[in-house]
Formats: sequence, C-alpha cells, structure tokens
Amino acid sequence: MGSRSGRLAGIAVAVALAIVPAAASAAPTRRAEVGAAVRTVMAEEGIPGVIVGVWQRGEAPVVEAFGSRTVDLATGQAGPPDMSPDLYVRIGSETKTFTATAVLQLVGEGRVGLEDPISKYVKGVPNGQNVTVRELGEMRSGIVDFTENEGWEAEYLAAPRRAWKPRQLLDASFSLPPSFPPGQSYEYSNTNYVLLGLLVEKVTGERIGPYVERHILAPLHLEHTLVPSGAEYPKPRADGYMTGSPGGPLVNTTRWNFSWAYSAGTMISTLQDLRIWAKAVATGSLLKPAVQRQRERFVPFPFSTQAGYGFGLFDVNGWIGHDGAVPGYESLTVYLPAKEATMVILLNSDANPAYNLQFGEAISKVITPADVLPFGPTS
Repeated sequence: MGSRSGRLAGIAVAVALAIVPAAASAAPTRRAEVGAAVRTVMAEEGIPGVIVGVWQRGEAPVVEAFGSRTVDLATGQAGPPDMSPDLYVRIGSETKTFTATAVLQLVGEGRVGLEDPISKYVKGVPNGQNVTVRELGEMRSGIVDFTENEGWEAEYLAAPRRAWKPRQLLDASFSLPPSFPPGQSYEYSNTNYVLLGLLVEKVTGERIGPYVERHILAPLHLEHTLVPSGAEYPKPRADGYMTGSPGGPLVNTTRWNFSWAYSAGTMISTLQDLRIWAKAVATGSLLKPAVQRQRERFVPFPFSTQAGYGFGLFDVNGWIGHDGAVPGYESLTVYLPAKEATMVILLNSDANPAYNLQFGEAISKVITPADVLPFGPTS
C-alpha cells in the first residue's frame, strides 16, 4: 500500500513515552487501553512520536499525542513529550487517495474513461496504448516504481533537497523493464500515480495541486491540508526521522524536498482534516455513486486473503482507506463502515513502512475487536 524502496528504511531511537494531554476525551478505560496499545508498539519499535485519533458511533472519541516531535541526532534520544494533535505531518501515499478522487471526478463528468489508454493523455509511456487508466489506479499496470531504480535513489539521497520534475521520475521508471503485462498481476508503483496526476493536468489544464485544492479540499473544508510544490512544510509540525540503512546514522528529513513524490505522495495534512477525509473518501461523498462503485472494485492482493486494492483505496478486513510512508513519516487513515469507526494514525518515523499498520492492528484490537485491521505484508 504505502510502500517505497526498502533501502530508504531503518530507525532506532530512545523514545519518551509520556502522553501529551489531548484536546478531546474518551471513557477512561477505552482511552487507557488505546494509550497502552500505542505505548507498547512505540517501545518495541523505537518510534519517537505518534498522533492518534479514533472516532466511533456510540463511543467517546480518543484523540491523543504520544512522545516527541524531535530527536537529538547525536545521542538518538527523543526530546520532550511535545507531540500535539494539531501538528502538520507529511502523509505520503495517502496523497494517492486525493489524486484518484480527482481522476474519478473527471470520469464522472465524462471527460476521462477508465478503459482509456494512458497514451491518450500522456505521451512516451512504454506500451502506453495498452495500459488503461483503471490499471494505473488499481496498481495493475506492470509499470515499475521509479523508486526501484537504484541510480535514481542514489541521486535522491545524495541531494535530498533537490527539486524533481515528473518527467524525471518517469524516465527513472521507464528505464526499467515492466514487471508483467498490463492487467495480469498487482504491483504497487508510485509511477502509476505520477501518470494519473499528469492525466489530471492534461485534461483540466490546471496543475494537480490547485485542482485538488479547488475540487476536493475546498468542498470538504480541509483547511489544513495542502499539496506542496516543493519543500514547504508549515508549522506547527513534527520533525521526521529515518536512517539510510539498518544501524546507520539518524537523519532528520524535515527540510527535505518531497517534490519527487509528486501526485503519488507529496501531501501534508493534520489529524482533524484526515478524520473528515477518512469517511468522505470511503463513502464517495465527492463522487457519483456509480463511479464510487467502480472505485470499490477491490482486487485481492496476491499475498493476502483479507485485503484488496481498488482505485487508490484499499479494503483490509472491512477497513477502507490508505496508508502512507515517505522518509521520516508514516500515516494511516481508515474508515470501517460496519461500525461507523474512523482511525487516523500519524508517525514521525518510517523505519519500517508497515509501522502504521502495526499501530492500526493494536488499536483496532481495542476499539473493534471483531474487526481487527491485520498487521502483515500488504504491498
């Protein structure tokens, strides 16, 4: 789901596990159990800071911040317990849910067809006449993720504040052979969503950022969500941390330029905005019902019987949403229609791109024990 190159992974820090007082309250036992679950995973995995929000019909909300937004790079010691529920955080591949929604809005308007070849909108895609818009959105195109290009990765890590253009990302991807013929299998690829972002720009004549802001963020009043064009990252915010390799030195990624993630992973948001987005995207409030049904055509993952991927959206044991991971940050935003439950988790470490799901499983065992979001291989 929110996968990226495994070579950009690994972090081990000493964690301050004190809880920052929350702006909202919940029943003491429920809040305590969620807190205990979060603190356990933080201690096991060395996560410096976590923000958690849980909202469920018939239950008081749980909104808590744990740990620190900063780490001393020299000692590896987490700073004071100053995480807060109102911080801006990079949400990585959750960006795909916004890009997918933009594409599907155009589908609903009759301006784009799901079975259209991507070559109709973006030139220069290898075998582009045989790769459909639907296959890109469902991660079934066979086009390799540009982050798998070792040369590109080396360039990025050597100059992480460099700005990237979408065509440079496509070149890094297209230099690699496809993984399989279009539609024949599943493979998560950021390149698919770079292409879908370019599709939106071609059809609308508008950059993907302003389009998302006008057609998605504004109608839902997501006033603290943005599509940065470069390295901008508003305050208050959490610093992000990673290591280049297991056991390697700790790196602060806060000021890195995430333009390389483009329409696949560059967005920034907050807990409360993601609470709104979780239900909106899962229920299709911005799409025509027929288009939402197409989005929910969840194709089973080849490695899981409990999960499937739709058009920029996953279904994991009934939880609908997406996760994200970019250097220094992870996120998870999901909605469980059966229980009218929303769960949002934001981290300032991405040592393992599945930490977000590990927290998701631990928390869902508390709030929806009959509907656990399982932790395991997902992308």
